[in-house]
Amino acid sequence: MKIQLIRNATLVLQYADKKFLIDPFLSDKGAMPPFPNTPNQHLSNPTVSFTTSMEEILDVDAVIVTHLHPDHFDNKAKELLPKEITVYAQNKEDMEVIKGEGFQNVLSLEEDSVFEGITLSRTDGKHGAGEILKQTGQVCGIVFNHPKEKTLYVAGDTLFNEDVQDAIQTHQPEVIVVNAGAAQFLEGGPITMTKEDVAKTSQEATSATIVVSHMEALNHCLLTRDELKQYIEEKDLLNNILIPNDGETLSF
Repeated sequence: MKIQLIRNATLVLQYADKKFLIDPFLSDKGAMPPFPNTPNQHLSNPTVSFTTSMEEILDVDAVIVTHLHPDHFDNKAKELLPKEITVYAQNKEDMEVIKGEGFQNVLSLEEDSVFEGITLSRTDGKHGAGEILKQTGQVCGIVFNHPKEKTLYVAGDTLFNEDVQDAIQTHQPEVIVVNAGAAQFLEGGPITMTKEDVAKTSQEATSATIVVSHMEALNHCLLTRDELKQYIEEKDLLNNILIPNDGETLSF
């Protein structure tokens, strides 16, 4: 498999000879306002430009949308993606919303799906903890499985919690993508993984390689790559955790 970090949580995954676009956030730099009630209100989103051409990003076989927040499925993605492409949504509610945008081939991940021989399994997640969950809503992760590939778990926008532990124990992934950045509002605590959460994920899945995404692209993501790298170096986890730059491709 090859995992290319496009920007934020947007990935292009080559897996068993198929290509998936995960959580397409395709707006130009600064095209969206800062998230309300968050730090760094002087920064527009996304805070960085692409390093990959749009032609490469859109050259895929299917799209997966883990949830409908605009940094995972934005208006630019709705405009640019072909309406006939296969799109997987986390549940029937999101499926109907995406269909309402004109997409003709939208499926729900509520039950295990198979795309061209690749098994797609939905996993749970919690986009924060406590009262903030009323704002952030339901999210999901996804596990990819194929006899010729390593098992991949894309955790989505979740903190490290029992959902992540359950997914690791159930699927025994060899590669795990986690969304870090420690995004947060002015109140309510982080809603994506902190440096501690990333380390806990690695310690929970000791034989897996952890790939960290969702960093340095949004006004309310406060954890930097340098800070995370320093932390995992102190924890002696550098060999287990990879922090790709935007546009970088990792092969497994």
